[in-house]
Amino acid sequence: MAYEIVLCKYCNSSEVVRYGTQSGRSRFRCKECRRIFKTDYVYRAYEPGVKDQIADIATNGGGIRDTARILGIGKNTVISALKKSAAEVVAVNPYIGSREIAVEIRHLFDSPMDVQADEQWSFVGNKKNQRWLWYAIDTVTGCVLSFVFGRRQDAVCEQLISNLKAFNIRTYYTDDWGSYSALIPKDKHVIGKRHTQKIENKNLFLRTRVKRLTRKTICFSKLETLHDTVIGLFINRYCFQTT
Repeated sequence: MAYEIVLCKYCNSSEVVRYGTQSGRSRFRCKECRRIFKTDYVYRAYEPGVKDQIADIATNGGGIRDTARILGIGKNTVISALKKSAAEVVAVNPYIGSREIAVEIRHLFDSPMDVQADEQWSFVGNKKNQRWLWYAIDTVTGCVLSFVFGRRQDAVCEQLISNLKAFNIRTYYTDDWGSYSALIPKDKHVIGKRHTQKIENKNLFLRTRVKRLTRKTICFSKLETLHDTVIGLFINRYCFQTT
């Protein structure tokens, strides 16, 4: 008689027992992490790691239907997984805004910073429903500090500036949009495209990498939640970095 050793798919423990069947396939329960799993799945979306792949594809230019075709799962499953990922998105760079940061970037928090802020246009559903990405970067490193989504209004700009209070900011460099002048103290505010070249280059980087921000494309968001989540996940993964 031959025996097969089943290892937990989540913690790799061998302390696994049978836990009934589902759809004609055996289920197992891990005594260590107490999670239930199967070694053979009927629907690919239930396999461990597929939900992570959905986020990976979405943040690398893949649309909902692209992801569904690549992974062999339903588009509703992709939408559901991305909606659940919304809770993981953070709007302020935790590596710089927190005092528990690496020694090599500690000076970014303790020393006065010069930041560049800008707003980037997009839309959800149709071009009448505009959705703007407001964000700010450190002038020296180009590191994204914070971002918010909304209309091109003072209230959204105020939210961004409120997020930036986590940093020791000396000077704000922006364009001549009125919201900045109304909310930023004059002694800290410098207006002019000459001082915002780095963030303009970051705009190009975002439009190149994130399909939902590209101007000439048939790919666009239909839900604000998905729009904000995918762009937020991309910024969290690839822009909230020091290198």
